[in-house]
Amino acid sequence: MPAFALDWLNLLFRWAHLVVGIGWIGTSFYFIALDLSLRKRAGMKPGASGSAWEVHGGGFYHVEKYLAAPQELPADLIWYQWEAYLTWVTGFALLILQYYWHADTFLIDRAVLPLLPVQAVTISVLSLIAGWLIYDRLCKSIVGNSPPLLAIAVFVLIVAAAWFYGQVFSGRGALIHVGAFIGTIMAVNVFGIIIPNQKKIIADLIAGRAPDPRLGAIGKQRSVHNNYLTLPVLVMMVSSHYPMLTGHAHLWLVVALIVVIGGSVRHFLNRHDAGDPLARIAWALPVAAAALAAAIYVTAPRPHAAIAGLSVTGDQALAIVGKHCIMCHSPHPTHEGFDEPPKGVVLTSVDDLRLHADQILAQAVDSHTMPLGNETGMTDKERRELGAFLLSR
Repeated sequence: MPAFALDWLNLLFRWAHLVVGIGWIGTSFYFIALDLSLRKRAGMKPGASGSAWEVHGGGFYHVEKYLAAPQELPADLIWYQWEAYLTWVTGFALLILQYYWHADTFLIDRAVLPLLPVQAVTISVLSLIAGWLIYDRLCKSIVGNSPPLLAIAVFVLIVAAAWFYGQVFSGRGALIHVGAFIGTIMAVNVFGIIIPNQKKIIADLIAGRAPDPRLGAIGKQRSVHNNYLTLPVLVMMVSSHYPMLTGHAHLWLVVALIVVIGGSVRHFLNRHDAGDPLARIAWALPVAAAALAAAIYVTAPRPHAAIAGLSVTGDQALAIVGKHCIMCHSPHPTHEGFDEPPKGVVLTSVDDLRLHADQILAQAVDSHTMPLGNETGMTDKERRELGAFLLSR
């Protein structure tokens, strides 16, 4: 398929992914905040566990929540499910277009593990399935009876997945797969647990049976998990634009810190919506700040000690670029994945190298993000030499 057509498919699915993802995350944020703002009030209908008054758009809203279901259901009951389903579908379509279709370029790094495209894709699919199965088993085990213990177990699962992907895929491929791993858990929570449990409650109600309150409690547990995972998964999904993340030698550590940052911020916001005193929840912000400071520290470029003393001429630097970069970064790329130079970056002269020195240092010297998948086999010696020339300006 021509690169132009793939670019349009990528754009359209990315656009759709953003739209439905915003809808899904928005409803998650809204309903968790709504749930935490419910209060017992006089005059509530039988079976209602709490109600909230809200104002928005010039009007007032009165909302009540039933732990199982009300005695009567309206014909126009509104379901929130397709936002989650379509977010996963469009995300998986992007995974196919960007990482499966161009597995040699974006997914595989033979310096990490020399995989064939079919092997890489198989590992990808099976790992996403395995991630859900392990997570679901944790929730249904004795660990699931303790929210703090379950949170720790899920955290360990995500960090373990990040370590595994870092041993198998390129940096870009690894981090995007951590996002897909978390996103799959979140989507199947909706498709496989939350919505089916709601339908069972409705079926019991229609049949005149008392709904099992555990079904609602389980659905609430998975919904809360989804809410806490939203902020970390968003970082994973945009990680490919940031070489200090994708090029890090210890991706699992970066992922662990991102999960701590996102989870802590989300906890503070949730409990603030619930009306908890600041004294009880203020700890979450210093924890997030400390994790952020640690993430910045561990991803910061290190001094180029190995480069010191190297003398590299412009012609030598151009020879390295000609061997490893020019097939993409020329006015007319010869790489099958590009019709135009990525981001308009052309590297055909010494002046071009000087102009884009900061980007080259970040992508090809401070990290191994470029060449994509290191498909040309750029060596550490060549990276040091290129860095020495760029830093000699």
